[in-house]
Amino acid sequence: MPPELPPRRARNDLRQYDDLADRWWDPDGPFSSLHWLARARARLIPVATTPDARLLDVGCGGGLLAPHVTGYHHVGVDLSDAGLAVAADHGVDAVRADAADLPFDDASFDVVVAGEILEHVSDLDGTVAEALRVLRPGGTFVCDTINATAFARLSLVTIGERVRGGPPPACHDPALFVPPARLQELCAAGGVDLHVHGLRPAAAQFVAFLLRRRSSVEMVRTRSLAAVYQGVGVKRGPA
Repeated sequence: MPPELPPRRARNDLRQYDDLADRWWDPDGPFSSLHWLARARARLIPVATTPDARLLDVGCGGGLLAPHVTGYHHVGVDLSDAGLAVAADHGVDAVRADAADLPFDDASFDVVVAGEILEHVSDLDGTVAEALRVLRPGGTFVCDTINATAFARLSLVTIGERVRGGPPPACHDPALFVPPARLQELCAAGGVDLHVHGLRPAAAQFVAFLLRRRSSVEMVRTRSLAAVYQGVGVKRGPA
């Protein structure tokens, strides 16, 4: 018998991550592009400077950032129990929590990372405020998300959900996509001047991936913020 397909879910339904939990670490699976993004995100994480340095991974999913994080106590929060179990198996200190209501003290992390989560939350203001509340002054905030543009809807939803390496069907609700100016405004209110740049797959590598001639693709910087973009900033105040 053919394998049973996961049920169809409404757009941005959290349960789809439970349905696909056994595919988190499949480099050719529905989360393959999240592996590429995790590597690109890790390039923005500063080297840990103390033996007790702490990093919070907001919306950690199956823990794809874990192989790229060294020197930090890596704490991950998510609402998917199945994803948290996978993350824990890969060395993440997994905590079930809402990104807009984090169970941590103020200024308790040296780095806070919010990778491919901001375009999924209904309370963007609260999520950003909480991420920056738990970040210590002098600590680094790293994020990547999707811009609220027609190009992003076309490339990552209309087309992206139908090609190899694209997001799973119904993964995103374009109504939740995040304009960079809005994100920068929220970060500024939390004490972080966020610097942003675009991200895209390396073109030749992506074509080779689509032709099944390679299993991974590097994400490269671009001036365009039309689709996926990264942000990084340091929280104001004494370190």
